[in-house]
Amino acid sequence: MNPVTFFIYLAVMAGTTYLVRMIPFVLFRRKLKNRRLIAFFEFIPYTVLAAMTLPAMLFSTGNIYSAIAGFIAAMIFSILEKSLLTVAIATCLATLAVELVFKFGGF
Repeated sequence: MNPVTFFIYLAVMAGTTYLVRMIPFVLFRRKLKNRRLIAFFEFIPYTVLAAMTLPAMLFSTGNIYSAIAGFIAAMIFSILEKSLLTVAIATCLATLAVELVFKFGGF
């Protein structure tokens, strides 16, 4: 990639990330009182994190079935309110189990 293209991309990304952070300050000068709007802004970070994490998780293994098994294990253990370490270990073990079944099970 040549330097001109790189700096154009860099400027566009800097502008878009700055605008996303600046717009709420410009539009809402007073303290927000609307509960729905407050809830909307509070859930934005979680939504962005989920939107970035889910596709990466589903395509992180060579097999979509092992990724789905890990996702299901993570959902079950997190619904049961287990610790982060327990959820991570269960997810890894579920993914490993499905990978081993597909590797040695003849699928």
